[in-house]
Amino acid sequence: MNNKINLEDKIVDGQHISPVLPEHVKNYMIDIDGTICDDIPNEEPERMATAELYPDALLTLNKWYDEGHIITFFTSRIEEHREVTEIWLKKHGFKYHGMLMGKPRGGNYHWIDNHLVRATRYEGKFTDLVEKNVTIQVFEK
Repeated sequence: MNNKINLEDKIVDGQHISPVLPEHVKNYMIDIDGTICDDIPNEEPERMATAELYPDALLTLNKWYDEGHIITFFTSRIEEHREVTEIWLKKHGFKYHGMLMGKPRGGNYHWIDNHLVRATRYEGKFTDLVEKNVTIQVFEK
């Protein structure tokens, strides 16, 4: 599935830099196993086709998609599992823009980027996001 998203050109000191999304559009990177369905390890790919869906994930992600946000699945599943994964997503009716395979396994992720990054840990239920003050690690100025 691919809906075109309009990026805003950015020019600094007369030079183009990486484009950015409009402020009201979020760029969601969503894990698959243990987040939208049963936690299936790569070592048991035969289970991927029959993974149990987390219904609140489907409803929430499709709502975000329909609101104009970008949905990209970012999974530790390997490239060899792309087809079974795409079939499963289509079977359950997920709307999404892309899928990145081969995310490093094991968690404890630290994403370093020159663009704004927000991380939300999934803890068993998809809902709309709420504001919450937390302690984070940042680079020293």
